[in-house]
Amino acid sequence: MTVYRIHRKTQAWYGESIGILILDAAYPCVPGNVGNASTFPFPVRYERVTGASIDRLLNQQDPTLAEPFIQAAKNIQDQGVKAITGACGFMALFQREVTAAVEIPVFLSSLLQIPLIYQMTRKPIGIITANASSLKKAHFDAVGVTPDIPVIIAGMETQPEFSSAVLEEKGTLDSDKVQDEVVSTAKTMVNDHPDIGAVVLECSDLPPYAHAVQAAVQRPVFDFFTMIQYIHTSLVRTPFTGFM
Repeated sequence: MTVYRIHRKTQAWYGESIGILILDAAYPCVPGNVGNASTFPFPVRYERVTGASIDRLLNQQDPTLAEPFIQAAKNIQDQGVKAITGACGFMALFQREVTAAVEIPVFLSSLLQIPLIYQMTRKPIGIITANASSLKKAHFDAVGVTPDIPVIIAGMETQPEFSSAVLEEKGTLDSDKVQDEVVSTAKTMVNDHPDIGAVVLECSDLPPYAHAVQAAVQRPVFDFFTMIQYIHTSLVRTPFTGFM
């Protein structure tokens, strides 16, 4: 007979490996978006970071958000998840603080994948971000992206549908238009820098279009989904099946 034990006295349910810290924002999260639970082939749990608006995180880069991020991480840890991720690459700003505050693995930003990708390709990495002007050295420093790793940054802030739907939270999102915008951005970036070896989608709203980006530029494409899948696999190992 298998004997099970409780993990935490604060935990009243089980079966969720990944906890996701979500922005205090409201716009449509389509399948493929980190903010849509049906994106994942396993259960996830969400925790809203109170006060973490798009403006405060992307534009103001408000350092006082560290405390609500830490509190949200502690809350979702107490609910029994095995690791904590984010739903915006700009959460990289608080990677160190949140990691130090909890007992489980933390991987808040898709940018954390960059050092590994560079070791695999030794080529410049193209980054498509929600707002290129807001992506600073501090974000890269926090996730271990050193100055010797070449990156090319392209932003979505000038794309009308993406900007109005996500950055301005107009309440609707035309997914076909956003796909056209991100594919156009990717193609321009790779055409201008053909030595790019891989593409990283910083923004959690862009994984729904990763397949279209890859078809357009013929490069490996990494995003929040690739990162979360990778970590989930390490947390929930299952027996191999097959034959000899």
